[in-house]
This record gives sequence, structure tokens and C-alpha cells, in this order.
Amino acid sequence: MSIKQINFMIACVFFVCYAYQFIYIPISWRGRRTAHKPPKLHRFAVLIAARNEEAVISELIDSINAQDYPSGLIDIYVAADNCTDGTAKTARCHGAHVFERFDTQHVGKGYALDFLLSHIPHEYDAYLVLDADNVIAPDYIRHMDQTLSDGYKIATSYRNSKNYGDNWISAGYALWFLRESRYLNGARYTIGSSCAVSGTGFAFTREILDRIGSWHFFLLTEDIEFTIDNVVHGEKIGYCREAVLYDEQPTDFRQSWRQRLRWSKGYLQVFQRYGTRLLGGVLRGNFSCFDMSMAIMPAFVLSTVSIASNLALAIWGVWTGGSILIALQSLGQMLLSMYLTLFVIGAITTVTERRHIHTGRARRVLYAFTFPLFMFTYVPIAVVALFKKVEWTPIEHTVVKSIEDMKR
Repeated sequence: MSIKQINFMIACVFFVCYAYQFIYIPISWRGRRTAHKPPKLHRFAVLIAARNEEAVISELIDSINAQDYPSGLIDIYVAADNCTDGTAKTARCHGAHVFERFDTQHVGKGYALDFLLSHIPHEYDAYLVLDADNVIAPDYIRHMDQTLSDGYKIATSYRNSKNYGDNWISAGYALWFLRESRYLNGARYTIGSSCAVSGTGFAFTREILDRIGSWHFFLLTEDIEFTIDNVVHGEKIGYCREAVLYDEQPTDFRQSWRQRLRWSKGYLQVFQRYGTRLLGGVLRGNFSCFDMSMAIMPAFVLSTVSIASNLALAIWGVWTGGSILIALQSLGQMLLSMYLTLFVIGAITTVTERRHIHTGRARRVLYAFTFPLFMFTYVPIAVVALFKKVEWTPIEHTVVKSIEDMKR
């Protein structure tokens, strides 16, 4: 079989799997035009898992305390998880209830959330999960309350970045999350499908906590595990585009590699645990199950297979006396096609979300061109994730910015 035939077959599979996501783009422009139900004014417990976050946690707590929502309906709880700095003291000084956890055998955000939920009173209407490096807009909780009041038991929000313009790595992350918010979750919400939780900035009601019993999501991507578990149980996760959250993205490639290696391994773990149930949902005609299956697995596998096949056949062709030029041309065409596809996705997101991107115009343009390169680095990460044992490691956060600082 020739390289061109293999590339054509892979392209066909890609089209079948992901053509619907291009249809998502005009769907998200249309938006969902439905009247809101009267707000219920849920009583929120804000859950924050923090590992050595002394530098940034005060900005988050201050932004929570500055909400245009009744302060008596918001309680802030922090799990100071194996901290060796002043995270606990700083959080207490800014008005949070802090529980310190010391357990080096069970590490990760999932364990910290489970610990936190076991220590707070079960008297809340809803639980809001945030990361210590986040900052939220003043109307964030009010809008999240509205989405829950509309009938959703789980809701996720619009994820923006505190440090978009630092370098091509932070911009790559930020552009992906903006695209996920606007063109994945936004479209899913519009058509009435389930959205996906993305790490931070999501809320769930007491009914969900009653169903799951406790936070028992301990895989390397506990957010995706939580999402898939609820989707296969028939829940639809809502999306609140008006609730804007800002978080810090890595700027160091080594740190970025470790984080995305954990994510890639986590996707594999989730697919291994839930793949059969997702497939069952797909066979029953559940579009959300199909959508979530595509979100957590095939793109990395197909990209890796495509590049590996091209390289292998190129080497084989040279070894057997074939033309290296033809092999390299085929590989170049495939990479160019992938680059242009990712560039179009990044460019559309950059143009439509430009008011939410807090950096100069020149950098916005530059990082639309580097976005495909950032995404290409997922290929070796995905390969390594197939074979390497991966453990949870903390990400250092140092960017201290208020919303006013970012807008300036």
C-alpha cells in the first residue's frame, strides 16, 4: 500500500470523526436564544484545591469576595494540599475556610476535592470548583446561578487566560481553551447536547453530589472523568458563556510537556474505563457519547498513526531503493494540511474572540501562526503517554493579575 493511499484513508477517517466540529462553528455564531427561568439564588460552596499557591490564591479569593451576588450565599473552602508554603495562612487571612491535608501517597486534585467535600457541611445547593490561580469576573457566580436555575445540574464557564501574550506556549493553551469554550461548548449548548468540563470553572448541584456519593474521580484527568461519568449516566452539562474565568498557562516547555503528558495519559485512562459505555451510548444514538468519544481519544491516535506511517514508509522506500523525494513530499503535504487546518481553527478563534484576548494585535496575529506548532507537539507527547507511567505533579503558578490589570 502506498503512502498516498494510507494518507487518503486516514484523511477519510478524520473527516468522518471530526467534520461535525466544523459545523459547530456557524452553530456557535447563532447562539441559543431561549428565555431564562427566574434565578433560584443557590447557596454556593466554592471548592479550591491548592498546592503551594501562596503567590496567587489571594487574587482568586478577593475576586470571589467581590462578586455581585449575595455574600451570605457564598462560602469559600480551600484544601491546602501537602503545602510547604504559606497557602493556608494567606487563604485564611482573605476569608476562606481552610483544611490542611497531608497525604503523599494519594496525590492529585481529585483526592484534594474528595478530602474537602468530606470536611464541609452538606447543606449547600451547589458546589463551584475553581483552581487557586484563577480570577473570576465580578458577575461570574450570578451567571452560573442562572444556568443552574435554568435546569442544568452541572455547568461550565468561559475559560480565558491571565497571560495570553507571554509566549507561544501560553498562547497555544489559551487559544485552545477559547476555542473549546466558544466553538465546542458553545455549539453543544446551542443544539442541546452535553458540554464538557475543562479542569476548572464548573459547578454542580447537590443532586449530583447525592448521586455520586463523594468525589471519586482520581484519574489523571479528573475533570474529563467527571464529565464522561455524568454523560454516560444521562446528564447534560450546561455552558454559561457570560461567566468568565481567567487562569494562568505554563510558559516553560518542560513544564508544559509534563502537564500535557498527564492529560494525554489521563485521556487514555478515561477511554479505557468508560470506552465500552461510551460506545454503547453511540450505538443507542446518543450524540453526546459520540462527541465525548471524539474529544478524548481518536485525534491523537490518528495523528500519531499518520505521521508514524509516513515516516516508516519513507524510511522503507529509501532502504529499498525508492525515491526519498516522493516520501518527503507526501510527508510534507500531510503536515501542511494539518498545519492549515489548525491555523484556520486558531485564526477564526482569534478573530471572533479578539476582545477577550488581552494582548497586542501583533502578538494575536503571531500566535495564530504558532498555534498549529503548539498542537503538533502533542504528537510526541501522545506517543510517550502510550508507554510511559505518568504521575500527577504540581504546576507552579506565579502570575498575579487582577482583571483590571489584564484589561490595561
